[in-house]
Amino acid sequence: MEIFTYIYIFIVGLVLGSFFNVVGLRIPNNESIVSPRSACPGCKHQLTAGELIPVFSYVLQRGKCRTCGNRISPLYPIVELLTAILFTISPLLVGWSKELIVAWALVSLFMIIFVSDVKYMIIPDKILLVFAVFFVILRIFIPLTPWWSSIFGAIVGFSLLLLIAIISKGGMGGGDIKLFAVIGLIVGWKLVLLSFFLSTLSGALLGGIGMLFRKIKRGKPFPFGPFIIIGTLLAYYVGDVLIGWYLTFLLN
Repeated sequence: MEIFTYIYIFIVGLVLGSFFNVVGLRIPNNESIVSPRSACPGCKHQLTAGELIPVFSYVLQRGKCRTCGNRISPLYPIVELLTAILFTISPLLVGWSKELIVAWALVSLFMIIFVSDVKYMIIPDKILLVFAVFFVILRIFIPLTPWWSSIFGAIVGFSLLLLIAIISKGGMGGGDIKLFAVIGLIVGWKLVLLSFFLSTLSGALLGGIGMLFRKIKRGKPFPFGPFIIIGTLLAYYVGDVLIGWYLTFLLN
């Protein structure tokens, strides 16, 4: 019976991932997320229900519009699949507790940000504001231990990124600064510091690989949001384990 629960969560994640694509693409352009219906960017053909099945439609159509043959961005199935996977593994990592609501909300925020940052290099204030209010409410009813860790985490996350932005003279975007304030609110002050470290580390490693294969040009801006997502999810899901391992390593 448990396997069917996870299959259901996976399917829900696919559907929500499709919706997060719409939100991430339209909100930065001040467009409605309700209408008009999704259409091919090339020929403006309105997509039918059969063309909107998450992941499967992309695979069946070989990544092309059925009407004009234009290539469909792989961003769509990637976000759908990532959302489904993260939704499905969350109960395994945080357990079937109230914290699972926080985990799913965090994944939802990150998938929307992933789309908008990769596409436009923007982390929309509207999205951050809506989720910030939601996370404040969640942390009132599902508090961290100690309860003030969320407040201090938001202050640390915001101040740290603001300080870096000032020192680097614009090397860190305003969206990143606000995002880390929200992250601090969610994970607390200890894990927000770990989140920043892991985000920077993943950005350096993957950015270096990207430059090596000439996917990223030296000196050219690239979205930092995806690296923040990687670092924060690692900190949120396994941060306590990593900190424990590090302290054990130091003591030995």
